[in-house]
Amino acid sequence: MNALIGTYECKADAKGRLMLPAALKKQLAPILQNGFVLKRAVFQPCLELYPMQEWEKLMQKVNKLNRFKKKNNDFIRRFTAGLKIVEVDASGRLLVPKDLIVFSGISKDVVVSSSIDILEIWDKNKYEQAIDDATLDFADLAEDVMGQDDESDGIS
Repeated sequence: MNALIGTYECKADAKGRLMLPAALKKQLAPILQNGFVLKRAVFQPCLELYPMQEWEKLMQKVNKLNRFKKKNNDFIRRFTAGLKIVEVDASGRLLVPKDLIVFSGISKDVVVSSSIDILEIWDKNKYEQAIDDATLDFADLAEDVMGQDDESDGIS
């Protein structure tokens, strides 16, 4: 799958359904029929939407963990807490289950943001706050993550 691109604003209705923007539905069209996994994010109060193929790749890595180590077992339990298999309906809507709405604090205004091969789903106010918070140290973060002089990784 190609990287997903864009940040989109949309609305959630009273039942927790999000109407995905047309530009995003177009990017997802080749994989819509396979479904998605929706889960709590690890580091932020948002949700992560994994195309099934990307989820299966991730689970291959997780499945290699030795479950006879307590920290691995604890990680797996917490990482997979609240997982839901979801689909985008014929109208282009995604139903977010109530427990995940509570976790993420999603209200009416929602931001769906690409994160390479997954989508993050945020309450708009929390997204704006996270972006504002990250702005302060983003230059340092970019230098630490991407600024190495290692040309063997192909990133420059």
